[in-house]
Amino acid sequence: MTELTEPQPAAVPMAKQAGEAHVRDNWMWTQPWVWTDRMLTALVNGVKGGQWFSLIDKVYREDALHSAALRVTGRKKKAAGVDHVTPEMFQRRLPENVRQLHEELQGGTYQPRPVRRTEIPKPGSRETRPLGIPTVCA
Repeated sequence: MTELTEPQPAAVPMAKQAGEAHVRDNWMWTQPWVWTDRMLTALVNGVKGGQWFSLIDKVYREDALHSAALRVTGRKKKAAGVDHVTPEMFQRRLPENVRQLHEELQGGTYQPRPVRRTEIPKPGSRETRPLGIPTVCA
């Protein structure tokens, strides 16, 4: 009786992409153990025939923004950012706020606001640490 074994994938050598040899020169500031030459070549040349694909159309979908807004406004500690809008205030006008954010992201006009900086006490110490409080909306 013969024993059945699962087929093993064949070992295939890594193919080099065109122009890979000089790519590292432009990216010397990167950590070599994080970015391979092949990855850097893809950054330079793009993927799938030199075309890059954007994910922003998935981000600015109204249902995705609505879901994210509910997660942000549902948090226990709710401080306002530099715009003085609390998560509760944002949630009161949730449909309008989500629609505005959708339109700004889709139209490329969205500009993030600065982060409000404050100092909070370290537990069990008289020292403080910096904390950044972002705005809830645009």
